Amino acid sequence: MDLDQLTQALARNLKHWRADRGLTLDALAERASVSRGMIIQIEQARTNPSVGTTVKLADALGVSIATLLDFEHGPQVRVVPREQAVRMWSTPAGSQATLLVGGEGEGPRELWSWTLMPGDESTSEAHPPATTELLHVTAGVLTLLVDGTGHTVPAGSSAAFEANVPHGYRNDGAERVELMMSVSVPALR
Repeated sequence: MDLDQLTQALARNLKHWRADRGLTLDALAERASVSRGMIIQIEQARTNPSVGTTVKLADALGVSIATLLDFEHGPQVRVVPREQAVRMWSTPAGSQATLLVGGEGEGPRELWSWTLMPGDESTSEAHPPATTELLHVTAGVLTLLVDGTGHTVPAGSSAAFEANVPHGYRNDGAERVELMMSVSVPALR
């Protein structure tokens, strides 16, 4: 998916889900802690927001990031080709986070592939209460940061945590870290 497709999909889907939830621009802005002007620019496909802004909007709407970026609504089974996976974060060193697939149900669910190069770190603000993240490290040694505490997760190991606190992922080692992560956000009530 190219950047223009992504921008158009985000504009269309943000408008759809805001209307579906019965939220005014001001209500969504307040709920997401994103300016009304930024939401207008996104809905008019005039800007590509940061990952943090996209996460805040998805959380405030109670949908997955994949749902906000989905450019074609399909049948019950959806296969996402590699070239349609969305790189949401990257660094000049080569670290990256790619949203592979997501869906709705009892709340948004997302599957991610992460690469963290030595010395790189990605942090996240707290997600809504009862949000959980599951991860499995396939290469290297991850330092998982949860509410200010570091946890060592070596290759072959997995971790689960409630993501309703500030958290992040860091590579303190000399080799690349690779991991798969699943995020589950409770349904908006």
